[in-house]
Amino acid sequence: MDSTARPRRLIILGCTGSIGTSTIAVVEHLNTLRPGSFEIVGLAAGANAAALFEQAQRHGVRHLALAHSTGLAAPPRGTAIFTGPDAGRQLVESVQADVVVAAVVGSAGLSAVAAAIERGCDIALANKETLVAAGEIIMPLAARHDAHLLPVDSEHSAIFQCLQSRTSPENQRRLDTSAVARIVLTASGGPFRTWPRERIASATVEEALSHPTWKMGPKITIDSASMTNKALEIIEAHWLFGLESSRIDVIVHPQSIIHSFVEFHDGSVLAQLGRPDMRTPIQYALTWPARPEGCAHRVDWTTLSRLDFEPPDEDRFPALRLARQVVESGGTSGAIFNAANEVAVAAFLDGRIPFGRISELAAEALDSIDVVPIRTLDDVHDADRRAREHVRTLLGAPVAAPR
Repeated sequence: MDSTARPRRLIILGCTGSIGTSTIAVVEHLNTLRPGSFEIVGLAAGANAAALFEQAQRHGVRHLALAHSTGLAAPPRGTAIFTGPDAGRQLVESVQADVVVAAVVGSAGLSAVAAAIERGCDIALANKETLVAAGEIIMPLAARHDAHLLPVDSEHSAIFQCLQSRTSPENQRRLDTSAVARIVLTASGGPFRTWPRERIASATVEEALSHPTWKMGPKITIDSASMTNKALEIIEAHWLFGLESSRIDVIVHPQSIIHSFVEFHDGSVLAQLGRPDMRTPIQYALTWPARPEGCAHRVDWTTLSRLDFEPPDEDRFPALRLARQVVESGGTSGAIFNAANEVAVAAFLDGRIPFGRISELAAEALDSIDVVPIRTLDDVHDADRRAREHVRTLLGAPVAAPR
């Protein structure tokens, strides 16, 4: 960055989670390399007001958002705070930014991301649910407003990097995948990679939260254990790269060193490798297309003796089949799948259902709720609401009011 240029202004949605805190660490690192490269101008959190306020004070951020503000203490002096379910969207609409990091877990961040795109912001996309639920309208929206969707998920960042030399002649913003035979998303296999189906079905919360290679929040960790996280990534890859499900595969790679790879029609394969550290894809999304010195540890090739691969077992991890069903069905099926899974994961974490019931509830929602085309975000929100009501009814819980 030219020393005379202004900083890139950054809003972080989901600032207190694992991706949000890693993003702040990356910004601190980049500003050490080149002072004034980035300025955090907005921070949004779910319910952790204490962490939000500490981040705001440490980085001099004046505009904040908090989705759940019950018993909220006074914010730091000189700050303005939006509260309530739409706080993130209000923040994005009120504060001028160049890049919005979308790191809110689940579908809660969808409206804020859409608002950021409409303002022409680039999106560092860590919230895969945005495209899973609403890719049908988010991708055209980004094209209309010339907003880049820069993937932060390590797998999609890997594919993005492998395809960087290929852009479409008709549209320099779209990657050219005409020579791609398939993309392969790698999966660690999670804590249950070698477990039999019966043992997986009765796994405890503690066992499901014990991920072997990645450190993530509880919801994403549970999704990884059920391989629903990989299912969501299949759907996200379909939208990000414009590929049909037959050209998107998954392979289990326990070491999590190869983050994904691209196989071309001539048999050549490009892969992106690195240690399992989210700071690397976060930094690439923030600095793309530049590659300044990174803050993540490098791979020590002298100690890496093997890379293992094995096919995923869709009988033990049925969410992978559901992902392909969603891609083929289109419309609101992604919103239904995602919302049903969110309710099911919350019920498992609360001890109300066994682990094996999570994917079953998502499948039942997809089979029971009509899929309709997506015309507006209201269609997405309606499908989300119906799926949540359906699963809560199956669980015998009171139905929550529409969002």
